[in-house]
Amino acid sequence: MNYFGLLLSLASLLIIGMGFIWVIRGERYFGVLWWPYLMGLGLLLILFSLFVEQDWLSALLGVTAASIIWGATEFRVQSIRAELGWYPFREQKILPPLADIIKKWKAPQL
Repeated sequence: MNYFGLLLSLASLLIIGMGFIWVIRGERYFGVLWWPYLMGLGLLLILFSLFVEQDWLSALLGVTAASIIWGATEFRVQSIRAELGWYPFREQKILPPLADIIKKWKAPQL
């Protein structure tokens, strides 16, 4: 029997599940303005996964990259949820480099 699909689906479920947690915590401590850096990290991981020869590592990198890109688009919505009181809100966020420029950009949305 080939267990690759079953094990990959379980790993994907774990990675995506962890994505929910890091989006909530990431928005709380860092804020919405970090989305371009997360988007860039996700795209770099996708690019890197194309050149990895091991199937497992390539697949896990791709799933992790997709989860990070999804999280980058979810940061704006998560900030609204925190402002509504659904999640803990933190006033002082850690600002990213070039925050003044990023504030002018429209955050992506899925």
